[in-house]
Amino acid sequence: MSHVVVDDHLLRDVLADRIPRALTRTLRTRNLATTNLYYHRLCRSATTGSGGALTGAWPRTERRALARLLMSLPDDIRVLPIRTISFTMAELAEDHGLSALGAEAVAAASILDAPLYVWDGDQEPRTRAAAIASGVRYVTVDRT
Repeated sequence: MSHVVVDDHLLRDVLADRIPRALTRTLRTRNLATTNLYYHRLCRSATTGSGGALTGAWPRTERRALARLLMSLPDDIRVLPIRTISFTMAELAEDHGLSALGAEAVAAASILDAPLYVWDGDQEPRTRAAAIASGVRYVTVDRT
């Protein structure tokens, strides 16, 4: 089965069983994947509660429950090893002026031949442009 790469907001929604409709449809035919840096950002937010739009408004009990889920991330959620995608990330960063976060997202989606789904409140124009230039479908998702 093919994959869909999701950002930290959408990974959080999947793990918290609050999946947006647009992503629910996609997950019927694709397996979930994310990146090391999205995973790290979500772990940090769940642990510290300083994640602003991620988990900043969540009660501590919900954040801790999410942290437990993140510590035992299901095997069917794919995270490409950083060593597998680092060179592609470096090229994308150089060619498109991307941050490591954006470069990893586009690299993972490109390598997996997967669309990249991001929360519409956290999209980044350079990442979108790099994804399109790389042949990666970039999809924004309204979480409501």
